[in-house]
Amino acid sequence: MEFKGVCLLLGVLLLVNCSFQQAPPRKKPLKKDVGKDAAVEQLQKQIDDIVQELNLLKEQQALQTVCLKGIKIHGKCFLAEPLKKRYHTASEDCNALGGVLSAPTSADENDQLSVYIRQSIGPDEQVWLGINDMVSEGKWMDQTGFSIAYKNWDTSNRRSPQPDGGQAQNCAVLAGTGGKWFDENCRDEKASVCQFNIV
Repeated sequence: MEFKGVCLLLGVLLLVNCSFQQAPPRKKPLKKDVGKDAAVEQLQKQIDDIVQELNLLKEQQALQTVCLKGIKIHGKCFLAEPLKKRYHTASEDCNALGGVLSAPTSADENDQLSVYIRQSIGPDEQVWLGINDMVSEGKWMDQTGFSIAYKNWDTSNRRSPQPDGGQAQNCAVLAGTGGKWFDENCRDEKASVCQFNIV
């Protein structure tokens, strides 16, 4: 019985040994294979760079189209949308085009934007600004969440200077005439101007 066990063990060992001898030897990577891999990687990188450059050119072309249809002010393009919408809808529509609701950052930019609104939408119109105090009452922020440094609220009415709407009016508008800002209910329907930063 022991002899049969030893023979069986020897047979299994011989079979294992034979299978190792018959297996093809592992190929060491040739220098040509390594060179081919590097060349493929380099080509892939060049393709990726070309695709990225093409996308940038498409983006620049789109911006040029916007600037041709709208107006260029201080390195930004602005495009008026006369169709009246609620604040959030107007904001989402600007985002879908690759921009944001306009938010002037200087008196000169505000004045030029006001002139553009009068010419493109109408003298008595107001447009949504990309400025609101939805997060914290009285703390007006732009759409990126930063506090605004430039403000042009209408303070001509001493009894009720802007912003005066409290929690009922959390979105800002720019008046085409005078360029002053007012706070309004975000559910009101106003025209808008999308802003695109030029790359």
